[in-house]
Amino acid sequence: MDIQLKKGVLEYCLLHQISKKERYGYDLLKQVADAFPSVQESTIYAILRRLRTNQLAETYEGKISEGPVRKYYRITEQGRIALLQMKQDWEDLVYAVERMCGEGREKE
Repeated sequence: MDIQLKKGVLEYCLLHQISKKERYGYDLLKQVADAFPSVQESTIYAILRRLRTNQLAETYEGKISEGPVRKYYRITEQGRIALLQMKQDWEDLVYAVERMCGEGREKE
């Protein structure tokens, strides 16, 4: 899969995951690795940093346990708006590709 396409999809997937539940970086990394085994750890953390920089997500440190302090990610209000647009963009893209490739379905 093209790296730029994959990054866009990963951004959507990561933002979707933190919209459902606040998560720490390593937890997100494991989820992505299950779905996209060829994606490198550095790519995931770069996308998470970009989500923060663009104010779509914010971080906070979790309570200290026996292990290291964990950085948790949560979606912002701006992130929720962006996520809705990403979802619509994804649905439009899937519809267009299916239509062009003869796998068309009716648009809802």
